[in-house]
Amino acid sequence: MSRAPRADAQSPVPHVADSHEWIRVHGARVNNLQDVSIEIPKRRLTVFTGVSGSGKSSLVFHTIAAESQRLINETYSAFVQGFMPTLARPEVDVLEGLTTAIIVDQQRLGADPRSTVGTATDANAMLRILFSRLGEPHIGPPGAYAFNVPSVRASGAITVERGDKKTVKATFNRTGGMCVRCEGRGAVSDIDLSQLYDDSKSLAEGAFTIPGWKSDSFWTVRVYAGSGFLDPHKPIRDFTEQEMRDFLHREPTKVKVEGVNLTYEGLIPKIQKSMLSKDKEALQPHIRAFVERAVTFTTCPECDGTRLSEAARSSKIEGVGIADACAMQISDLAGWVGGLAEPSVAPLLTTLRQTLDSFVEIGLGYLSLDRSSGTLSGGEAQRVKMIRHLGSSLTDTTYVFDEPTAGLHPHDIRRMNDLLLRLRDKGNTVLVVEHKPETIAIADHVVDLGPGAGTGGGTICFEGSVEGLRTGGTLTGRHFDDRAAVKETVRTPTGTLEVRGASAHNLRDVDVDIPLGVLTVVTGVAGSGKSSLVHGSVSGRDGVVSIDQGAIRGSRRSNPATYTGLLDPIRKAFAKANGVKPALFSANSEGACPTCNGVGVVYTDLAMMAGVASPCEECEGRRFQAAVLDYHLGGRDISEVLAMSVSEAEKFFGAGEARIPAAHAVLDRLADVGLGYLGLGQPLTTLSGGERQRLKLATHMAEKGGVYVLDEPTTGLHLADVEQLLGLLDRLVDSGKSVVVIEHHQAVMAHADWIIDLGPGAGHDGGRIVFEGTPAALVADRTTLTGEHLAAYVGG
Repeated sequence: MSRAPRADAQSPVPHVADSHEWIRVHGARVNNLQDVSIEIPKRRLTVFTGVSGSGKSSLVFHTIAAESQRLINETYSAFVQGFMPTLARPEVDVLEGLTTAIIVDQQRLGADPRSTVGTATDANAMLRILFSRLGEPHIGPPGAYAFNVPSVRASGAITVERGDKKTVKATFNRTGGMCVRCEGRGAVSDIDLSQLYDDSKSLAEGAFTIPGWKSDSFWTVRVYAGSGFLDPHKPIRDFTEQEMRDFLHREPTKVKVEGVNLTYEGLIPKIQKSMLSKDKEALQPHIRAFVERAVTFTTCPECDGTRLSEAARSSKIEGVGIADACAMQISDLAGWVGGLAEPSVAPLLTTLRQTLDSFVEIGLGYLSLDRSSGTLSGGEAQRVKMIRHLGSSLTDTTYVFDEPTAGLHPHDIRRMNDLLLRLRDKGNTVLVVEHKPETIAIADHVVDLGPGAGTGGGTICFEGSVEGLRTGGTLTGRHFDDRAAVKETVRTPTGTLEVRGASAHNLRDVDVDIPLGVLTVVTGVAGSGKSSLVHGSVSGRDGVVSIDQGAIRGSRRSNPATYTGLLDPIRKAFAKANGVKPALFSANSEGACPTCNGVGVVYTDLAMMAGVASPCEECEGRRFQAAVLDYHLGGRDISEVLAMSVSEAEKFFGAGEARIPAAHAVLDRLADVGLGYLGLGQPLTTLSGGERQRLKLATHMAEKGGVYVLDEPTTGLHLADVEQLLGLLDRLVDSGKSVVVIEHHQAVMAHADWIIDLGPGAGHDGGRIVFEGTPAALVADRTTLTGEHLAAYVGG
């Protein structure tokens, strides 16, 4: 191979192409950013930090990454853009030096029951091709091994319009791998009839146990009693076979009850339509609790939960079927694929091995490909998205990460840091929004936003090196080297919560006593079984309030006031003070501005171009009719109240004419979780991840329960906010509650009264209790990975 000679002498004048070494942002005003101007070095690792709500995501995701994606989309034809999401140009004066941005965020993967880790990463697609080539017996193309593809058969006459039209008979067959019984879901749902009625009673005696179905309810109970199909005075257990069929399964039938024409329908289809077909999260709490009790999901007996047809399960390679391969721990599957030597599919095996090795390298080797993607935590979902980028040959690309260490044990953070540095060293620009000091410490460049959150943030407080941050005097710099001390004295438990034989996922018949009346931290490396233990054996018990990492549901009409229920007592107080209906003070009901329907802005759809949102000229963005704004409470109208921050509203509703105890109690809880700066009417869609979780925590604090279960509450929290969270946890325990926290943050571990450490590894290497005791005992023990890192953290 010949190579052209190369001159070593460098030109004294730099090439003009080398002058674009910075991403320049001037005058950014997205969300709470206050005319931010900044230059970010390319091909370096830049970490953006600051308190939750200070504007980090607004600058990195909603300005830099959003504009990069918009510009790339504009390179496609108008026809193609019509099928793509329309992105508006961010509110910024100048953006220069942008490169292609790849966003790796913490948005959960689709919760569709047919979406798995394998389908989300294309590993399943490669396995299907592999089995369609090597599987014995051969059953068909790759689709025959796909649980998302049903088998189809069709026949009939078709007309081919080609020269002389003629009708021909055609048949069509497609072999799919979907299990017929569960339709590729792996589980079948069933209704527990004992939750719907008491069969020892008659309808006249009030047999129904469904929420809201009172014995005198005309539209529900009385239609069954007066239908003529059933004897209302006979106990349900004594119904004949025909009566039972009519009672449970009868098709909609017109009947006349007490002179009124109504539709009679069997109990099961009626419940399915009225409750089970709706989004469970949108139901009222007592209805949601009923649905969770009444509907049971069991493993499909036909496919044994594999989702696949019998034919797909029968085809094997060296005694291993595709269902067996997908059920393996990925680290084991990588070893099995590595042992296959078949020249005819060598390129496929190489790519599949690289993908599986990436899982192991990124710390997800404990997963299996058949794991439902909806069950992954935010941190796991983000790392799954990273997999397709690890082996990429792309350079001069901008990678944007949103807290890549979320959900990671200190032991795993080192591995994540190495991956970020590898991406940078390939010549890429890496932008990371992060709070963990371990990741901030490896940055080439740090940008600290603040000084506060919401309207108190949105400015650049510091940019420079990590050493400069330490001495810069900003909130982040002052807390950067904070180290919590291990508690000298711990609380005494008031009892225990027994867990016996826990075997969910990778747990190995775990027996543990969780102390009550204290702060208990459950920890261990990612995949060791923490969530399986707590959510599988503790959450769901009577008196247990569980606050998980599930996303808050809500449109741009939803805001903290509506989500927390704060607006209900406020509307009633406005209505009482002015002698009108409460519905007038809802922007989603009678009080809405007729021009914008209570949204505050008018949207103009411009087809494939970004739509334009302009403030409503009628209400000037206030969302209410002019007549509604004439009504006041304490000298303020309803739009002025929704424009208040939590802190302002706490004072306003705490005394004087506007005193509303019910509203003040909600505002107190919001202030307790550090959301005092949040606007009551701020759309939920604009909140950061940390703000959303704390909003959910504030809402659940109103529930009556003796045990609170929190799943990584430090996610999205700044170093300074962690102190406030610890104070909140202490107040909960001191008020007589028991608090169980799944957590990796060493400050929370050091503050605990009792630690339960799972491990020693992840997946089948975990699932055991490796330590139980006080934080001081764990530091002294040092036989576990958690003990080593906690000892290093506290300087023990």
